[in-house]
Amino acid sequence: MRLEHIESIEDERLKSFTHLTEPQLRNRLEPSMGMFIAESPKVIDRALAANVEPVSFLVEEPWLDGMSEEFAFVDERWGKDVPVYIATPEELKKITGYRLHRGALATMRRWTLPSVEDICRDASRVAVMENIVDPTNIGELMRSAAALDVDAVLVTPSCGDPLYRRAARVSMGTVFQVPWTRIGGDDRHYWPWKGMEELRACGLTTAALALSDDSIGLDDLVERLNNTPDTPGHIEKLAMIFGTEGDGLSRHTIAQADLTVKIPMSNGVDSLNVAASSAVTFWATRRRRP
Repeated sequence: MRLEHIESIEDERLKSFTHLTEPQLRNRLEPSMGMFIAESPKVIDRALAANVEPVSFLVEEPWLDGMSEEFAFVDERWGKDVPVYIATPEELKKITGYRLHRGALATMRRWTLPSVEDICRDASRVAVMENIVDPTNIGELMRSAAALDVDAVLVTPSCGDPLYRRAARVSMGTVFQVPWTRIGGDDRHYWPWKGMEELRACGLTTAALALSDDSIGLDDLVERLNNTPDTPGHIEKLAMIFGTEGDGLSRHTIAQADLTVKIPMSNGVDSLNVAASSAVTFWATRRRRP
């Protein structure tokens, strides 16, 4: 690695860390070579393990030795010219806004997202995030998907970016482990109409998590997943669709979905935060092993 000491966060070499917003990193800085920022060694480790290419590192001096294994891996895989900028804890705090528990950031290269068909081909359970914009909710959903064996995650064109720094950090780096892609790319007219057609073409039954007069209970959905294939209403491959934080799923999505599903609740509570509702749904719909 190429070690370079930094005296101030105003140093031009730190432009990608300090002067560009995350949308700019994604879209405007050489669009064909877009980047994102990974925060904390755990997130960086999982990105490197997934073969994501590092562009540069920014590390607190006290944590240099603790990153030695990562740097050795980068040297072997991508060569020794990847720069490591070394800053004091005080300077790094000016960038992040708080003191990092383990002081390390990395700019990393975005990759070409796979097609919906590719990641759904062998999937039996897929999660769809419709227009979810809070990075914490996105990261928590990705982490639950990884922990509870969801095969793939799709994000709609208006959904936030799973690679945004906070989303990736909240996911604990699992955003690099669960296959995901953006259904419809950046075409905001693609979802839900063409998007639903694409899911059905992949053999997926679409289930909108929402309250409506014809919603079935989550237990009913689980029963349809686990009964025999010759049972009427059996579901072989499932797409679970979760809506945005304020308004939930759009009426068009609910109308287009094969099923509407609700989680039965008590004490007058009618809904859960999307991070909580997705975790409950992922756990409940796991395939029962004989």
